[in-house]
Amino acid sequence: MKILTIVGARPQFVKAAVVSKALAAGAGVCEVLVHTGQHFDVSMSDVFFRELGIPAPVHHLGIGGLAHGAMTGRMLEALEQVMQQEKPDRVLVYGDTNSTLAGALAAAKLKIPVAHVEAGLRSFNRAMPEEVNRVVTDHLSALLFAPTAQAMENLRREGIAAASIVRTGDVMYDAALAFGEIAEKHSRVLETHGLAPKSYFLATVHRAENTDDPVRLRAMFQGLADVSARHPVVLPLHPRTRKLLAGLQLQVPDSLRMIDPVGFLDMLVLEKNALAIATDSGGVQKEAYFHRVPCVTLREETEWVELIEAGANRLAPPRDAATVARAIEASLQTAARAFDGELYGKGDAAQKIAASLER
Repeated sequence: MKILTIVGARPQFVKAAVVSKALAAGAGVCEVLVHTGQHFDVSMSDVFFRELGIPAPVHHLGIGGLAHGAMTGRMLEALEQVMQQEKPDRVLVYGDTNSTLAGALAAAKLKIPVAHVEAGLRSFNRAMPEEVNRVVTDHLSALLFAPTAQAMENLRREGIAAASIVRTGDVMYDAALAFGEIAEKHSRVLETHGLAPKSYFLATVHRAENTDDPVRLRAMFQGLADVSARHPVVLPLHPRTRKLLAGLQLQVPDSLRMIDPVGFLDMLVLEKNALAIATDSGGVQKEAYFHRVPCVTLREETEWVELIEAGANRLAPPRDAATVARAIEASLQTAARAFDGELYGKGDAAQKIAASLER
């Protein structure tokens, strides 16, 4: 069986690292990796392939840095050509990016069955490009790998046949387990930035709904700056966020440490040793839970609703600086029991996905 795997953004590289390894361990499976180029910066792409031992892509499309429509359209055209050349038995896509949508569309039009990792997530906010991408991809897919019980229920409510849905757990938990010990052994990120364990907050900001709105962007950074007066805040800064932030001309204190993007191993160490994490990323919310670290989600809603219900995460829409600062400070009171249970499986999601694909 030939499987064409499509990746393009850093969370997808991490997920593919564990799933591709599981596929390689099986018999009779040939995987062809395609990198769309959606994250094209060395710090957002190449470092992940090196750290995680992912084989070099067979096809690198180099399509990135464009508006949503232009990017998706060019990917669709290029992926169609790759699929016609490779003639895969199945196309495997991850998550909710433009690369995901383009891969699913190209495959569906060529009548190639689509398998979707991280199916069934819903924020119920169609203003988010990611929500549109994930909904359309789910309804184009023949095999849907749902990470949680809530994701399965969302798919059933939308009329997707139960026989097409497989509850696997979350592959990001697999990755955290697989690479956690390696990260502890090899990462020097704490020493590099003069950080002691449990002495700082960690933040990430990249989502377009926040960065493209000057009011929200200013509120987040002013709120983070206020918090940093009591504890340092470490912020690995996405290149796009850095560019947009420059236009605000904010006075940022030294205690808000804006550093260059870090690889997955360094990020695991930063997350594990933080007092709490403030983020607008979907993946970082879960990684905080894996490390039993309180999280504040800087959004109106989250697709990972079980984290809110458990009390491990809280929402803080960044409408003003005070809301952001209060939520981060309050997260320190998160109860230890919020991290009990197995919301995301037992760390064997990749094996379940590989087994389903082989069948």
